[in-house]
Amino acid sequence: MTWTTPAASGPLDYPNRRYGNDHDRYEWSMLTDRAPLSWPDGKTLAVFVVVPLQFFPLNPKGEPIKVPGNMTMPYPDLRHYTLRDYGNRVGIHRVLKALDAAHIRPTFAVNTRLFEREPLLRQLILDRGNEIMGHSWSMDTPHAGGLAEAVERELVQRSLSRLRELTGQPVRGWLSPGKFNSPNTPDLIAAEGIEYFCDWVNDELPYKWNVASGDLWSMPLATEISDTYTLVDNLHSEESWADQVCDAADLLLAESREQGGRILTLTLTPWLVGQPHRIKHVERVLAHINGLDGVWSASGSEIFDAARNQIS
Repeated sequence: MTWTTPAASGPLDYPNRRYGNDHDRYEWSMLTDRAPLSWPDGKTLAVFVVVPLQFFPLNPKGEPIKVPGNMTMPYPDLRHYTLRDYGNRVGIHRVLKALDAAHIRPTFAVNTRLFEREPLLRQLILDRGNEIMGHSWSMDTPHAGGLAEAVERELVQRSLSRLRELTGQPVRGWLSPGKFNSPNTPDLIAAEGIEYFCDWVNDELPYKWNVASGDLWSMPLATEISDTYTLVDNLHSEESWADQVCDAADLLLAESREQGGRILTLTLTPWLVGQPHRIKHVERVLAHINGLDGVWSASGSEIFDAARNQIS
């Protein structure tokens, strides 16, 4: 098939227009054209569960943009502030209990400021031995257009250096608050040793980015079945959310048996799904996933390493 750029001047006629991507940040390819992946021990469906541990300031600046989930009422917005705090004090324990009962290993995306403020929570997570990803400084530090490059560089450096100091982990992964990116974010996190980030949702398998320095890959982390998107943004019922996750698991497992390894990704936010009236739906989802034949529950880095070693 030959792709021809329209000759007539207009909105579809510009210098970067070509078959595939209109940019050079990563190589374009169709999922169906790639060599099939395989996971350890003959498993076909990798399960990547991310639990965000977040700090929402009571007086967010919202610069250059407000991250979803932040305070919305006049200061002091104690209603929303204490609900977010509830997740780190109460909800997290229910989520961890549900994950452990289903033998599913989470990866924690951590706002560095939270681990500074909450040493007991930090120690609880560290004692589990699970992987910790960078999640910027707080939920009031969006990496978005309008943020000066020097300001964002300092933010990335501060967030990662302090998180590594607090955890003793290398911190290889990254999730931006709100999944926002400025034009500089991928280059800045790669320069600070981040190897994979979960902000882009345009694929279901890892792919490599072109960055100024370092080695950065995009790792999938679905928005469509994330708890906040489904329950808060789309106002679906808990039963509907659970059905959607189970349906996604079933379809991806079927695809993985025919087309090669797939990844089921799921975000579980403690202040939202750690509520007494919601946790049973989390338990149903995790029990369903755990009961599937061919599932490999692993950390983000383990899935990333297994995929990169086959793609490179």
